Amino acid sequence: MNQPGPGAAARPADGTEPDRARRVWRNLWTLMQERGDRRAEVTEALGMSFFRTKVLRRLAAAPEPLTLRGLADLLVTDRPYITLVVDDLVERGFVERAANPADRRSKLVTVTDAGRVAAAEAERILGTPPAALYELPPEDLAVLDRVAARLVEDH
Repeated sequence: MNQPGPGAAARPADGTEPDRARRVWRNLWTLMQERGDRRAEVTEALGMSFFRTKVLRRLAAAPEPLTLRGLADLLVTDRPYITLVVDDLVERGFVERAANPADRRSKLVTVTDAGRVAAAEAERILGTPPAALYELPPEDLAVLDRVAARLVEDH
């Protein structure tokens, strides 16, 4: 599918109104960011910033330990900040840092069992849909499911 460049107005190929697309986007945004935003709940449940939770979740999902540099690159942040975040996660017992056998100058970061439990709790909270979705009639939810799946598959 052809995508407009940054800042360019989308021109629907099928003649649908751009205003309708904007309204749909605004409604979805409101649902996700204002009514379904679970970040504050995760922050409160784990007692740490959402970014720290994000780092922990990425480490828990990684198939192998990550270097600090690799983690910073993955999360698009600078290395000194990742070092501070990892230091905090080490103090909390959620991750461990060890020498990298392939490069003595770098450290590998792995998640601990306690870190996996905390990451799983964050995933559980974040994966809980907004109440408004549960309140939809089954036929509306089925349509929304079909449309959302199509939007994800197309891009």
